Amino acid sequence: MHYVNTKTILSPKNGMNLYRGCTHGCIYCDSRSDVYNMDHDFEDIEVKQNALELLKKELLKRPKAMNGTGAMTDPYIPLEKHLQYVRKSLELIYRYGFGFTCITKSDLILRDLDLLKKINEKTRVVVQMTLTTADDELCKILEQNVAPTSRRVEVLKKLNEENIPTIVWLCPILPYINDTAKNINSIIDYCIDANVKGILCYNMGVTLRDGDREYFYEKLDEHFPGLKNKYIREFGNKYSINSSDNQKLMNIFRYRTKEHGILNNFDEIYKFLYHFPQKSVQSTLI
Repeated sequence: MHYVNTKTILSPKNGMNLYRGCTHGCIYCDSRSDVYNMDHDFEDIEVKQNALELLKKELLKRPKAMNGTGAMTDPYIPLEKHLQYVRKSLELIYRYGFGFTCITKSDLILRDLDLLKKINEKTRVVVQMTLTTADDELCKILEQNVAPTSRRVEVLKKLNEENIPTIVWLCPILPYINDTAKNINSIIDYCIDANVKGILCYNMGVTLRDGDREYFYEKLDEHFPGLKNKYIREFGNKYSINSSDNQKLMNIFRYRTKEHGILNNFDEIYKFLYHFPQKSVQSTLI
């Protein structure tokens, strides 16, 4: 890892990235793409050492709203166990009366359950969890350094027990790897059992760009010999790659989520994610 100073920590829509880079080892990660102009190795985590100081200053100036993290880097990477930037950010978010949402694959989020509960009682918390495969053995290949799917489902259930709503990202679905009706149905079964509020799925596929594509193909050669050549023949350098069973799998997704009252519409889910309760919030010191 290495430290940097940054000029700002919150985006105009209150998104933040405390770290840059990741060590989860997901073979498909879009954040590796050249378009993001990362000037260091992806696994060499960039830590924004002045992030907490900036966050405090920026929260004092912002209207109360939901704060989000995890769009580019999973906030609960292993380094967070020791650095605790996310936990300290949650303390500030609670103190100044903001809400919180994040996207993660890690069970480390349960370490901060006490703060998440406090924020949710005072304003609002929504936890977003990515699920790609119901098969833990396949999960260890696709996302080798992070909690397996079965453990993530346990996290979703625990959050539900604590009345913290959850959203699942059903993606990516990799052609010829996890694009099966059995996998989609099994993940939806998990979501029903965990009482998730919504499932986000744009299509049954994956996106590949320069930088990301090369790493993905390297891992295909390592774990799925011969599949890289099939991808090259079928998809070339396309950015958006859909399963040949995309329509069938999307029909399963839409039917089953509707049947069980799970949100599946992008606009409705994003409205739910970023809704901030319009009520008077007092600043509270922890």
